[in-house]
Amino acid sequence: MWTEPRPRVVIAGEALIDLIIGADGTVNPAAGGGQYNAARALARLGGSVEFLGRMSDDWFGKLLRRKLEEDGVGTSLVVDTSDPTTLVLAEIDEAGVAHYHWYIEQTTVPGLELADALKAGDPAPDALHVGTLGLAMEPIADSLAALVAEVPESTFVMVDPNCRPTATPDFDRYQSRMRRVLARADLVKGSDEDFEYLALAESPEATAELLLGQGVGAVLVTQGGDVARGFCAGGEVSVPVPSVEVVDTVGAGDTFGGSFLAYWLERGLGRRELDDADLLEAGVTFAVQAAAINCTRAGAEPPTRAEMGLD
Repeated sequence: MWTEPRPRVVIAGEALIDLIIGADGTVNPAAGGGQYNAARALARLGGSVEFLGRMSDDWFGKLLRRKLEEDGVGTSLVVDTSDPTTLVLAEIDEAGVAHYHWYIEQTTVPGLELADALKAGDPAPDALHVGTLGLAMEPIADSLAALVAEVPESTFVMVDPNCRPTATPDFDRYQSRMRRVLARADLVKGSDEDFEYLALAESPEATAELLLGQGVGAVLVTQGGDVARGFCAGGEVSVPVPSVEVVDTVGAGDTFGGSFLAYWLERGLGRRELDDADLLEAGVTFAVQAAAINCTRAGAEPPTRAEMGLD
């Protein structure tokens, strides 16, 4: 069980609407965004989390805020705007895998300014989780990179690149920024496709070795419905993904990341314990189970504590 006071977590990045296109052509709007989903995942598992990002006063923005509040995510760091909510078309293929198309220009996500981002660091959070579009679009990407650089060493920093090539206008600038952010990370989580796109090394395994050599405590690599792996000073772990009836994969990786962070913090674990392969495997196993549950329903709907057998 969480001890009080619970660690204060800030999850920063994008909140948007996934317009999910079914096989029959129907379109269903769903609250989403990588960091938004991760915040809801952590909150549903009992974490004390605040979301940092911009939200519109339009109907979609009000929906996004309401769902955060219903899950217990703090919204004191949310920046209000009249810009329209960022939209993403998510086409679901026969295997339930989502393919994304972005509507970003002059919408909510990109416009987070430096001053608003730095407010999240005063006082410094116990943990900070950044990634996805929040590290790809301007000016939000530079704002969050500055926040990562600003927080003290005592803040546990998790980075999920969750790369979106079609929404990344300048790869060289993006890669340079990601190198700086990853250099401060305690924990890096990404898919094998993310690490291939980042092109930091010739393979996910080589990328993990590179990051560990640069001071990252642990690297988690997801491989779709096959396996999730963890790399740390204590060795490598591999956890198979359970077989479930997949509705879609929207939010699966975000749920994995938020759930791992919840598991880690609830047990009072931090940077030092990332060296322990047994502890890392237990956290990855928990995260894989949470992501699998998310895949059994439409859109990003992370599991609750009860669904994870915690209450």
